[in-house]
Amino acid sequence: MFRSTLIYGTIAGLTVGIPLSIITISFSGHQMLTYGMVIGYTIMLIALSAVFMGIKRYRDVDLGGVIGFWQALALGLSISFVAGILYVVAWETTCAIAGIDFGSSYSAAMIAQQKAAGVSGAALAKFVDEMNAFKVQYANPLYRWPMTFIEIFPVGVLVSLISAALLRNRRFLPARAAN
Repeated sequence: MFRSTLIYGTIAGLTVGIPLSIITISFSGHQMLTYGMVIGYTIMLIALSAVFMGIKRYRDVDLGGVIGFWQALALGLSISFVAGILYVVAWETTCAIAGIDFGSSYSAAMIAQQKAAGVSGAALAKFVDEMNAFKVQYANPLYRWPMTFIEIFPVGVLVSLISAALLRNRRFLPARAAN
């Protein structure tokens, strides 16, 4: 199970980390994309299909076609964990290479969004204070790393739950018999 975790976690981590790094570096210095979150979470979902593939291969090859829900879930979560760690490493590397201060650019974009929505006065001042506090927090790696990890891991949990529920049934996509 450890081998499957490392192989499929690495596949998922690289599949999400490389495209998001390329996109982030390509658009650094520009205003944040309107559909950036949709693009990011779509890439995460595609990358985390490695969870399904890893559980299925482990079930079919290593366990003879049968896996229990909890064992499948544990494998899926461990693959998601490895993918999440690689995602954090990719984000940190990308920010270092491109010289991105995400906290500041995110805060500026959110403040501009509030101003465009017509927020002013005390409400805007309170929001600006919150965004300034966010910038300070996000500059701390002990805050930033878990925040980055939390972007991808819940998606991995969801994919793991669905994969474990489907693949515990040995009749669901059964292994092909060798000829």
